[in-house]
Amino acid sequence: MSDANVRIPEEAKARLAAIAAAEGLSLRAYLARLAETLLTPGERAERAEKALAALKEWNGYAPTTAEEQDLDSELDRRLAQVTGQ
Repeated sequence: MSDANVRIPEEAKARLAAIAAAEGLSLRAYLARLAETLLTPGERAERAEKALAALKEWNGYAPTTAEEQDLDSELDRRLAQVTGQ
């Protein structure tokens, strides 16, 4: 296993270290676990495509691109409302 140096603001490092410590992990172990569990944009797109295919097969749900955009906009609106943005 090779080491890598990553430059991030000290505040971000301290926050990540505190989160790692609260979970009983070193910062190194926490970052390794994080890297293993996060999805790349390509992986997210693949999962979304599979989910849409499963929904279509299960109940015929097949939104158009415009419907997806409307739903995304509505979700963004609701999230902004909840977070006060």
